[in-house]
Amino acid sequence: MATFGAPPPALLNFKPSRLRQIKVPNSSLPYSAPHSPTSQISLTPRKQLRGLALRDSTMKVRVQREYAAGDDEEAEKLVLPDDEAHEAFTWASVIAPFLFPALGGLLFGYDIGATSGATISLQSAELSGTSWYSLSAVQLGLVVSGSLYGALLGSLCVYPIADFLGRRRELISAAVLYLLGALVTASAPDFAVLLAGRLIYGLGIGLAMHGAPLYISETCPSQIRGTLISFKELFIVLGILVGYSVGNAAINAVGGWRLMFGLSAPFAVLMGLGMWTLPPSPRWLLLRAVQGKGSLEEYKEKAIAVLSRLRGRPAGDKVSEKQIEETLASVKSAYTEQESEGSVLEVFQGPSLKAFIIGGGLVLFQQITGQPSVLYYAGSILQSAGFSAASDATRVAVVIGIFKLLMTGVAVLKVDDLGRRPLLIGGVAGIAASLLCLSAYYKFLGSFPLVAVASLLLYVGCYQISFGPISWLMVSEIFPLRTRGRGISLAVLTNFGSNAIVTFAFAPLKDLLGAENLFLLFGAIALASLAFVVLVVPETKGLSLEEIELKILK
Repeated sequence: MATFGAPPPALLNFKPSRLRQIKVPNSSLPYSAPHSPTSQISLTPRKQLRGLALRDSTMKVRVQREYAAGDDEEAEKLVLPDDEAHEAFTWASVIAPFLFPALGGLLFGYDIGATSGATISLQSAELSGTSWYSLSAVQLGLVVSGSLYGALLGSLCVYPIADFLGRRRELISAAVLYLLGALVTASAPDFAVLLAGRLIYGLGIGLAMHGAPLYISETCPSQIRGTLISFKELFIVLGILVGYSVGNAAINAVGGWRLMFGLSAPFAVLMGLGMWTLPPSPRWLLLRAVQGKGSLEEYKEKAIAVLSRLRGRPAGDKVSEKQIEETLASVKSAYTEQESEGSVLEVFQGPSLKAFIIGGGLVLFQQITGQPSVLYYAGSILQSAGFSAASDATRVAVVIGIFKLLMTGVAVLKVDDLGRRPLLIGGVAGIAASLLCLSAYYKFLGSFPLVAVASLLLYVGCYQISFGPISWLMVSEIFPLRTRGRGISLAVLTNFGSNAIVTFAFAPLKDLLGAENLFLLFGAIALASLAFVVLVVPETKGLSLEEIELKILK
């Protein structure tokens, strides 16, 4: 790891139209792809510098696009050897701009985990504390998927308002929606109000999943940007674990589902208050200036002051001023380039169509192999698998959450070392095996409940090293430059839509087909997805954007 410091002057004279390549942080959950151009500076390892022409000892610049979990972010990145200096910063100044946006991901994960226990509590005559506990399979599906439909709606609505609100106010709005949704859901007097609360909470998910990666990527130091965005994925999984744990603690309380849904409120308050204390993104301030929304000089002065604060430097220091000047030039270039972005129809033509088949196919299979059902219905699955006591089912769900967290850490560390295809092939094969084992348990092995637990653990582990991080990594890498924003947006909608449908349909299909046949169906789909990966999905490890477009999409 290189030492920290300001970049040498020779590196500051660059042209954003130079080489392009892509480098993406890991992410397993969907984020709505913004169309606003931004820039950032990062490092490339020394071994990747081989073959670059260096004239008169002047380091040339490589422009990269970085997409945080599907984010369409134009990112100028300096190519430096490992021993060159990085941007100086203090760790104390980094924590808050990462932590409070990341709480938006934790609240998304919390909803997944808490819903698992709430589905048990809500349907219990003894524990629900309501007169309307006898929910049909369709009603239960609506309760579970309600937040996902809200997230889908939020992701559709966020584009026209994102640049107007800015990342900070977008995340404050998300926190307000999280809080309102939690309170409405927890206090719901009837089924209709419960669904309204779930929808409101989901709107918060849609805004948070768009704004959080943007704010983090636009405010954190370049050399730790990828690491922090990867850790945001861990916050989502940590939220799932917290949700499972709260479900386990409150499962035997009358009306425990109200507590499970309501305990997200304190996290939402913390997120909102934390974001209120943070400054707007300096890159968003410059974007507003480029868009002609105010005085250029005034926005520049604000951006310099904000960057100085974010790096723990004296107000208006020269380093921040120089960085803002460079970023302003980059944003101007990216904004001009964005105006020539391809239309939605172009995504379904030529190389872009091939890219959409690869990327869209991955995020579709990510969901229709049953992943939402396994997470949201883990408690119910375990209860029907022999853990008859609600507390036993939720306790095992906590173990699954811990295992998921550990496997996410493994994926974050290893995906760039091992490559995409090996992890996808091995992981998806494991997913298929786990689903077939679940089917066999319900059909033949009912006296061995540990088979169900082992199958769920195998599913979660294999998902977290395959579809989880790699689907969105591939989506971010595979689209040609001209249609990348539109293509990723369509992939986001495909993911959220299929997620909501699978989550809603699980309970009715389980009643209609029986658990053994439903998991057999998911297993067959997983085998089809394995064939898709083997036959269609390419290896993109180590390839630049140009190489992907020339070698894979042509």
